[in-house]
Amino acid sequence: MKTPSCVWLLALTTAAVTGTVFGVYERTERNCSVTPPYLPITAVNTTVQLQELRKRMLPMNISAYIIPGTDAHLSEYIAPRDARMAFMTGFTGSAGTAVVTQTKATLWTDSRYWLQAERQMDCNWELEMDVSISSVAKWLISEVPPGGNIGFDPFLFSLTMQEDYAFSLESSKRSLKSIPANLVDEVWKDRPPVSSDSPVCLPDRVIPRSWQMKVEHIRGVIRDNPYMPTALLLSALDETAWLFNLRGNDIPYNPFFYSYTFLTMDEIWLFVHTHRVSEELKVYLNASCAGPLCVQLKSYDSVREHLITYVSQPEVKVWIGTEYTNYALYELITPQEKLLTSSYSPVLTTKAIKDETEQQILRDAHVRDAVAVIQLLMWLEKVVSEGTETELSAAEYVNKCRSKQNDNRGPSFETISASGPNAALAHYSPTTETNRRLTVDEMYLIDSGGQYLDGTTDITRTVHWGTPTTMQKEAFTRVLMGNIEISRTIFPSGTRGANMEMLGRRALWEVGLNYGHGTGHGVGNYFGVHEWPVGFQTNNIPFSAGMFTSIEPGYYKENDFGIRIEDVVMTTPAHTKYGHNFLTFDTVSLVPYDRKLVDTSLLSSEQVQWLNKYYEKIRDLVGPELDKQGLSAEKDWMLRNTEPFESGSSAVCSSSLTFVALVIALLHNIV
Repeated sequence: MKTPSCVWLLALTTAAVTGTVFGVYERTERNCSVTPPYLPITAVNTTVQLQELRKRMLPMNISAYIIPGTDAHLSEYIAPRDARMAFMTGFTGSAGTAVVTQTKATLWTDSRYWLQAERQMDCNWELEMDVSISSVAKWLISEVPPGGNIGFDPFLFSLTMQEDYAFSLESSKRSLKSIPANLVDEVWKDRPPVSSDSPVCLPDRVIPRSWQMKVEHIRGVIRDNPYMPTALLLSALDETAWLFNLRGNDIPYNPFFYSYTFLTMDEIWLFVHTHRVSEELKVYLNASCAGPLCVQLKSYDSVREHLITYVSQPEVKVWIGTEYTNYALYELITPQEKLLTSSYSPVLTTKAIKDETEQQILRDAHVRDAVAVIQLLMWLEKVVSEGTETELSAAEYVNKCRSKQNDNRGPSFETISASGPNAALAHYSPTTETNRRLTVDEMYLIDSGGQYLDGTTDITRTVHWGTPTTMQKEAFTRVLMGNIEISRTIFPSGTRGANMEMLGRRALWEVGLNYGHGTGHGVGNYFGVHEWPVGFQTNNIPFSAGMFTSIEPGYYKENDFGIRIEDVVMTTPAHTKYGHNFLTFDTVSLVPYDRKLVDTSLLSSEQVQWLNKYYEKIRDLVGPELDKQGLSAEKDWMLRNTEPFESGSSAVCSSSLTFVALVIALLHNIV
């Protein structure tokens, strides 16, 4: 669906979208319907790069060029040198697809980023409020003449993406054309290089399972596969990092390095920028020997050549995970008899279940992380009334508090620090241009996390320092109810998150509210803050004991406020009266919710009981850590904010229990 002209009228009438730190308000979305067009200072001029790209499209005989927002490993978070979509469009969100023809340029992104795109793009670009491939394909059919070619970089397409585009274009007489040399790279004259002083790192602490143990375990999974693969190709960056217990600095906020791994029963090949491998690391990897537990180091760019050589042999079959293997590698594995696919590789599904040591150290990281968040919330409570603190200063403060915690290695993502209307953008992060002063009259949302040597954290709290409106208080309470209902549910092991996700929305749905993002994602041990394949989406794997996921329902009222409550939980065995092999969630994030935003009259007695038990847990686990760090004022603040609540409405309790029972019965049948 194309952006309707009324969007621009909406932009013109938006009230106080963003105030500067000096209290001067200005419209922050572009308006291309006026002459001359209105562009906010955050918009990027993309005229030159579009002209250069279109010149390069002509000799390639392509009518359109697709630019995904990912890298050759299909990563969510990418290095600056892979931010091709951002370079071409100005839009820096983590999800989207851009398409350029000789006369038009269009960006597709989801509801989290619509306002951000309107703030960052100039009038060279149109915005499509969709992310589906079918929407992009429909647009291409309308803009590309029959017989036209549509170019794409196969390194930036997954197998599924290529198939979906091909299927959508199949009967339209338009064709996809693979162009391995990326055209945006040719235009991008000052594209950042691969860092030469960023080495691949050995683990900073003892890890329970050595890389040799992990390799042998994965080989066992390969051996047990009934389709008899002979090799496994690993493309996701966290796969190689996990397998060898290594870390790097190529991806912002994520301790990963550019790499592929090719594993057979007899050999191991690690494709990496070899000039960044130290002698110490070579010894660690047994790189100087030849044998089943000796890692052969190969140039990062030689993976295609090696794969071609391997599949040319008889009686071989390569196993790939289609979610993270790019099309440029997939298309080399021919004929089909030499290919075995699954959505996720056995490394990702194995990594998803943490062992006992990993579980405990990840819990420990969340205790220390809670101290930093408590310090932030206590500080803001004191200083916001003075009128000098901003979204940026709050983000800086929480990261400074984290930096003082043991084993901290920086934030796990760009901090979301948002007040008032900025919080209505689910993934807004403040800049010097959009930064707003914090006041006691507005809601404030802080979504932040840390990377620690023992774990990765991610937590969101929403607060109000003044008097919230009745609607704000109800919306917050209903978001909290959704968080609690998922957290306290008991379900059969093997249940998919997508089948219980509605529990997080039910209280909002009752009054006609909803949210446009996912309800949760996996979390790693000093890995990615969004660790697949765990979570509540349809393409996530079923839950098993030992998995960690976030639970994060929310509500966002455009140009007014935003609410999100996010906790990380662990799946743990549930002790039931009759059944066995049931699970529940154990919350490991340990920061109290804003009491003044909780309307206990909406809560069931079971929800209040869960809340009070959670607050007891915060006292038991975070209290000693605050004592250890000599933070007596912070401990007093924590104790005041974890006082027990009185019981809620029994009527709500009855309806809630009935609903949960029905859902669990449904899940049992589905599973």
